Amino acid sequence: MSGNLTIRQARLVLPDRVVTGDLLIEDGVISEIGPRIDRTVGNEIDGKGLTALPGAIDVHVHFREPGLTRKESILTGSRAAAAGGVTAYLDLPNTVPHTTSTEALQDKLALAEARSAVHYGFYMGATADNIELLQETERVAGVAVHIGSSTVAGAEQGGLCVNDPEVLEALFASVDKPIAVVAEDVDRLRDRMLVYGSEVGPHTHALVHDIETTLIATRRVIELAQRYGRQVHFLAASSQEEVNLFAALGPSSGITAGVSMSHLALDEEDIRRLGDRAVTNPPLRGSLHIDKLWQGLHSGMLQMVSSGHAPHTIEEKDRPWPLTAPGLPGVEWTLPLLLHQVHHERCTLRDVARWTAEAPARRFRIPRKGRLEVGFDGDVVLVDTEARRVPELPRIHTRAGWCPFAGQPLVGWPVVTILLGRAVYRDGEFIEGVKGRELTFAR
Repeated sequence: MSGNLTIRQARLVLPDRVVTGDLLIEDGVISEIGPRIDRTVGNEIDGKGLTALPGAIDVHVHFREPGLTRKESILTGSRAAAAGGVTAYLDLPNTVPHTTSTEALQDKLALAEARSAVHYGFYMGATADNIELLQETERVAGVAVHIGSSTVAGAEQGGLCVNDPEVLEALFASVDKPIAVVAEDVDRLRDRMLVYGSEVGPHTHALVHDIETTLIATRRVIELAQRYGRQVHFLAASSQEEVNLFAALGPSSGITAGVSMSHLALDEEDIRRLGDRAVTNPPLRGSLHIDKLWQGLHSGMLQMVSSGHAPHTIEEKDRPWPLTAPGLPGVEWTLPLLLHQVHHERCTLRDVARWTAEAPARRFRIPRKGRLEVGFDGDVVLVDTEARRVPELPRIHTRAGWCPFAGQPLVGWPVVTILLGRAVYRDGEFIEGVKGRELTFAR
């Protein structure tokens, strides 16, 4: 059910400017924006001292189902998203059930319809056996392909790694949908595992999964995308070399790239602090690369920021490499971390809106999402840009139960998360009865 809502005198982050004013949502759609609107619809929120952003769309999450005792579920993951100002997410296919068939997709959609606190969409996973199915399948954000190894650092992809050159060729030749990519060269991974695999320690993961491992596979995907004219999005850039590679393509290439917040926020000191818990794919690279990734965002060579949310528990993380589970939880802290950077003048509120909402909606062709604009859906997050808080229990909502940014005071936090004119999260509480809807994708 859509809602009616009036937001009064908030700082509004519009596509072309930031202004103070009122915003009206009627039947779930933004109907009017102005300095002072002389009518009220539905409930009224006093926005004085708050900032209204378009709800974030996180295009890179892993929400596990079914909700086993220690596993993330669509319910817990989407609640963590709502608490973090995320109003929609795209879930990767290497979660149970693996989204590689029409039946698995229908199961995921049914689970999300019943349980998701925010709007939802899914990728269909490419395998060696389902290429013909990928083009036929509707109701998906696109196709996700993982080029790499399922054996390094405990990764288990359930047959979702595509390494055969002929299969990759067939995929790009036949699938006219956005293709989301995680790229690693499997031969180099295996060779470097033989060299460094006897060493034990989190530093070894970055030696095995070095930058060239990513570049080899990234160049291969770029060549295929250009040959067949495909729309490709690289989910997780992590190095200055990748930014340089994307810079050479130009804005008309049809190729985009994003970065996970952990690769923007965690430097060498954090890697030492976290130890094995810092292991993720691709590895955290440190401050030199962090600076270049920020430059890539500001220059437009990287277009969006996501969480890369992989909610492994402490028990799964506290195993010595290569047994530690790769990946970090992050969906509820991506927006606060970006707001913290706004506070320190590393980016602007309009940058945040562009990287987390507008660019994802445009890349994956999600109609009427991603902007505070008349005619767009009333998905809004109200944030207090001066609120200072440390991420810690009991305010951690992901079932992972821990935060890689714990102990770090962050300035700027979501206060109210709104879906189609109805608050789903407000002042630390979830509103029962408000749920997300299935996203639609224009083709």
